Amino acid sequence: MMRKAVTESPLDTLVDELMTLGLSKAAATLEEQYNSPDFLNCDRMTLLSRIIEPEYDSCVNKRFSSRLRFAHLSGCPEDLSNCVDSKDRSYMPEDITSRLSSFDFVRNGMNVCILGASDSGKTYLAKSLGIMACNEFSVEYYETEALLESLADLKAMDFSKYSKRKKHLCKLDLLILDDFLLHSIVDEQQVKILHELLNTRTESFKSTIVCSQRLPENWKAMILDDDIAADAIVKRATKHFTVMITSQKDS
Repeated sequence: MMRKAVTESPLDTLVDELMTLGLSKAAATLEEQYNSPDFLNCDRMTLLSRIIEPEYDSCVNKRFSSRLRFAHLSGCPEDLSNCVDSKDRSYMPEDITSRLSSFDFVRNGMNVCILGASDSGKTYLAKSLGIMACNEFSVEYYETEALLESLADLKAMDFSKYSKRKKHLCKLDLLILDDFLLHSIVDEQQVKILHELLNTRTESFKSTIVCSQRLPENWKAMILDDDIAADAIVKRATKHFTVMITSQKDS
């Protein structure tokens, strides 16, 4: 082990060690606090807090940014504080966005079905929930049709990679499926994949948000030639919370 030069001060030694550990913000804060007028009067716990806090904040911000990137939500401007009743739109049941903002639905593996006409704010609400959830949970956002097509293609080309991909999707804390059943699903493999995803996630207490322009009673007509799978998909997607967004122009 290399020894420090005897001429190096205790401060320099600590700064060097923090830098070696990759804690550059803590090192800079330590020097700043050491040279501050109130250094000698600062209690130890407060001093430790001041040194650690910038490093902690940096770590949390990096993790949040990484989660946003993997969730496909980087750069999205959606803000949950905007999802309240206004002259433009209303949310039912009453105070539902406030209830969802606790994210107990994610902790308890509950599903959320968001319904409304085109441009009513379904995607905005789903993305804003996804963005906030990235502070604590693993999240991914997809357009349903594109995801099912890519999974069906992967299954046909490389079943091993498909299995790993499906396993990853099933383990996410929160999966957001936008434009849910916007078009008919005529491919048997896609129906099976959707059913397996929702079934496995529900049984594993993993939360899924689906956004649809169509009411659930009309979903079965969009899933061709498989009434059993269609029933199961409807039951799982609407199992817990249903949010109805009504925009002013729909009135």
